Amino acid sequence: MKRREFIGKSSVAAAGILASTSALSAIGCSEPPLTKLNIGVIGTGNRGCGLISILNNIKNVNVVAICDVLPFRLENGLKRTEGKAKTYTDYKELLKDKNVNSILITSTFSAHAEIAIASINAKKHVYCEKTVAKGYENILAVANKAKKSSKVFQTGHQYHSSRLYTHVVDLIKNGKVGKISTIECQWNRNGNWRRPLPDPSLEKEVNWRMYKEFSGGLTAELSSHQIDFTNWILEETPEKAMGMGGIDYWKDGRETFDNSHLIFSYPSGVKATFTCLTSNAKDGYQIKVKGDKGTITLGTNKAWFSAEGQKKKVVKKDVDGVSGATVQHGNNFGEPINIEHADPSKQALLDFRDSVLNGTEPISNLYTGATTAICVQMGIDAMHTNAIIHWKNEYNI
Repeated sequence: MKRREFIGKSSVAAAGILASTSALSAIGCSEPPLTKLNIGVIGTGNRGCGLISILNNIKNVNVVAICDVLPFRLENGLKRTEGKAKTYTDYKELLKDKNVNSILITSTFSAHAEIAIASINAKKHVYCEKTVAKGYENILAVANKAKKSSKVFQTGHQYHSSRLYTHVVDLIKNGKVGKISTIECQWNRNGNWRRPLPDPSLEKEVNWRMYKEFSGGLTAELSSHQIDFTNWILEETPEKAMGMGGIDYWKDGRETFDNSHLIFSYPSGVKATFTCLTSNAKDGYQIKVKGDKGTITLGTNKAWFSAEGQKKKVVKKDVDGVSGATVQHGNNFGEPINIEHADPSKQALLDFRDSVLNGTEPISNLYTGATTAICVQMGIDAMHTNAIIHWKNEYNI
């Protein structure tokens, strides 16, 4: 596609998204503009507390209320606010707080939909951590509710807000790697993914990621970021998903897989793979976008480009009489892509503040978040049913 054609089509698509989800609706325009965000944080586990620490250092943002059902987590959250926030054990009571104009949802995944819908009904701006919701029905319910709201809805795929990632997306869309052949994604770790327990009776409340009732496992918690990125650069949703996984290493009573392997097939012909391991951390987090002109490799905060046909520099280490020589390769990721950018989580929260105060659409919005959530569910279903899962028309938000 020519650049001007791409820009034209992108503008039309953006206008459609803006019309359906923008905070600049007729209702929104009639409301007095905010000058600061008074945020209520629902869920003060590790992620919630981490985001509170970042919010504390963002201008025109105050964490004024926090909520958690576990006392020790609520206490941890209160410490992060230096005792200044009002505390709640019932999120519904927090939503009644007139001083709160924005909600940060960092609760258990299975509770996202209920809390998001209640927050929208309470006329609050919403930042919902990924993945937006669990299960197709809940995803569509959140999307349909948020589309009718005048408030900002941002999805917490923080890499979607990263200026490194937006720069790389621009490079790819402007032909840097040429015609994309495949996208290879992984997020490998070596650890059991468990949190320490203050009391054994709190196993499911603390380690909810291990249990199907509450969690989407590795796909929802890790691969979702890379699925979101793939949809973003291709401007498509997958036609079908297939995959497999298992509980093959950590025999500790968990119900969600300790390894997952997915393949998504897109209408353009691109195949994308998403792998997560918990027993080998080789190369950690990585995305490779491969095209006929080159490859871009992305980490969480660095990126490299390697042109097709570029010879690798090798250093002769010693001579072997059988094979002729043994060589040692250097970093084969290619040339670094240098651009200044903030921590992705901080940038995402800055974007949320700016969207609320300026009445603009966040880059990681309802549409991108809900679409990714549907893809996540397709992947989970593919692994658990050993079947090919197809995209359905009703998923077009």
